[in-house]
Amino acid sequence: MGELTHKWIFSARFRTGVYSWKASRLACQRLREAVSEIRKVAKKDPVLGAEGAVHLMEKLWPALEHVDSSSGALGLAVNKVLGALIPIIIKAPADDKTRDKWLKRLWQAMADDGVDYLGPVGDQWGEICGSVGVAGRWADDLVPTLRSCWTDPNPGHYFYGETACLSCLLVSGQHHELLELLELNRYPMWHDRRYGVEALLALGKKADAIQYAEDSRGLNQPDSVIDQACEEILISSGLHEEAYCRYGLSAALGNSYIARFRAVVKRYPMRDKSQILADLIAATPGEEGKWFATAKEIKFYDLALELANRTHCDPKTLTRAARDYLDAEPAFALGSAMAALRWLSEGWGYEVTGVDVVEAYDRAMDAAAKLNKIDEVTGRIRRLVESDESASIWFVRQALHRRMSAHISSTNEA
Repeated sequence: MGELTHKWIFSARFRTGVYSWKASRLACQRLREAVSEIRKVAKKDPVLGAEGAVHLMEKLWPALEHVDSSSGALGLAVNKVLGALIPIIIKAPADDKTRDKWLKRLWQAMADDGVDYLGPVGDQWGEICGSVGVAGRWADDLVPTLRSCWTDPNPGHYFYGETACLSCLLVSGQHHELLELLELNRYPMWHDRRYGVEALLALGKKADAIQYAEDSRGLNQPDSVIDQACEEILISSGLHEEAYCRYGLSAALGNSYIARFRAVVKRYPMRDKSQILADLIAATPGEEGKWFATAKEIKFYDLALELANRTHCDPKTLTRAARDYLDAEPAFALGSAMAALRWLSEGWGYEVTGVDVVEAYDRAMDAAAKLNKIDEVTGRIRRLVESDESASIWFVRQALHRRMSAHISSTNEA
């Protein structure tokens, strides 16, 4: 089965202009389906799979040109697609003629790309070349254009093959030439200078690589990504303690605080988890409450409650904890529910309704019943809702009026 006879299902779904302004979700779905199709073929025929990857990349911009990408969802989906397909092209055992055709087609696709969807392709161009020799020839062709762009006294010139050129210099072993070229850039960016770090590492100059990365910091530069690069160099040298102290906490990325904690634990399994958490808390003053869930996960319940009361913590997170730990840790559940009521009474919480207030109250009373502290907890809640006449207190008081009246009536009847 050759590339000329194979019919790709995704091809018809990525015709020019096929997706309208509001078709972001459908386009993302079709992208996932296309990747699945290509991967399936690549398992049996790696070269044909790579051909499919190139074919899809050619079609991305023409098909997606009119789609509203302001939410970022489509851009993220395209990046995932490229992350999956670029390795297929790199690893494919294609002959020189076939790979040369791929390179020409991809280069034209990058030239036509209106929003730089194919930026990651250029970033790995040297590897996509398939050999040191091919990468070297591309570097020879691209260097004059990039040098002219960076030395032109008139600012504003853009060359879509910028990172492709740097990647080819790196892969072809022209490390000194790469570093010299980078010095010509009057507006250095980490996106380019990371190739200089790799060049210094290839030359065995790890200390210089770290300093080069540090010198890349500045306005609008990704400090956390630079921290990760420096951290990796130190870890690769066996300097785990220095890596942790200098970069371990700041390099930790995640879409939540608990994800950041897990990232640090994964990289430094030899360190005590409680110390890692203490260090992270100390590194984020004023955000102690956001580490509540992390302390809860490692079963530091007293610390979790302390954090939840030190600075604001999401009331819904606290109420869920009270519900989930009611049977196993009723004292912790009570503390969580009371903290939720406290922050609700101070006006914290995202899209909070009376239902959320009642839920926190019910969980507090459930825990109080288990601990035989109903009168005590009822008194604490009453003092809380009568502490002042602020709008947030009034909101909580009104939400709990019927609930508390019902509890008082049932207590009197008993």
